[in-house]
Amino acid sequence: MLSDPGILCIQHCNAKIFSFQLPDICPLCSKKLLNENNNFGLLPFRLPYPFVRASQTQAAVILRPTKGDFLNDYNNKTDLHIALTTSQGIIVEFDRHGLRRHVPRDSNSLWEQSLIVESVSEAWLEHWDETLAMMCKQGIWTEATYKKDTYNCYTFVLTFLQALGFGELSLAAKNRTLFCEKFICPRTVVAGKYISLYRKIRDNGKYIHLSSSGKNGNRK
Repeated sequence: MLSDPGILCIQHCNAKIFSFQLPDICPLCSKKLLNENNNFGLLPFRLPYPFVRASQTQAAVILRPTKGDFLNDYNNKTDLHIALTTSQGIIVEFDRHGLRRHVPRDSNSLWEQSLIVESVSEAWLEHWDETLAMMCKQGIWTEATYKKDTYNCYTFVLTFLQALGFGELSLAAKNRTLFCEKFICPRTVVAGKYISLYRKIRDNGKYIHLSSSGKNGNRK
């Protein structure tokens, strides 16, 4: 499971150059980039990594691919698995194995690269934990009741969010399509841009994006 690969960006020759390590020489003009007299259009910076280790989240709705991970396996047709964390970072999920919990010390690599769909403020932590505990005691989240298409991880999470009564998040949870449009899609679109850039750099060593005022198009 890959952690943050560290995508770096530097601007030079009217282009943005993305790589895992800052290049010594500009791939467009062949000038040394680390020269102290070099005038960068944009100071080198590291792109924010969109994924988190689920066990380090607090009272959150979390998301990951059902199989594989985001960086290497995700595409827009990938099935996604959704779950919850408690205020202590315990992962609570419902799948074909029934209701399961993973404490932070567990080495559950499947949740090492997750997206946060939403989380709540500290004032809501106690209510979040109490609502989730009540949900888990209902006895309706079992291996026998699980149905891949009709009674699944989304059923569990949306039912919880409706019971939580947390504003717009809970209102959207009444309809799976609306919930996906408002909360899932925006997160996966942002993640998808990072994933696409990561794969270009992984496969080609760098990625060059020319600005609109320069030559048209992008370069590897």
